Amino acid sequence: MPKHRLSASVDADLIAAAERAVVEGRAENVSAWVNAAMQRHVEHDLRMRALGDFVAAYESKHGLITEAEITAARRRARERAVVVRGPRPKRRQSA
Repeated sequence: MPKHRLSASVDADLIAAAERAVVEGRAENVSAWVNAAMQRHVEHDLRMRALGDFVAAYESKHGLITEAEITAARRRARERAVVVRGPRPKRRQSA
């Protein structure tokens, strides 16, 4: 795919992260790192649009999704989740 030059102002910590990725061999160069990040952002935007379309179609057929339904779905998802890092430490209660 043809490439186009781009001039952009970017936060210094993001430039540092890109340069670190190059040094560590995770990116060919800063341009490749930025290109990959932009590609992921485009893909994310497309997935979010598709999800929004799906929810709108679902709700037009079945009615609005309620907070109770979201809470129940979240609970079911947690119950089915596979823990890979061990149980969460118990929170200490403040005095």
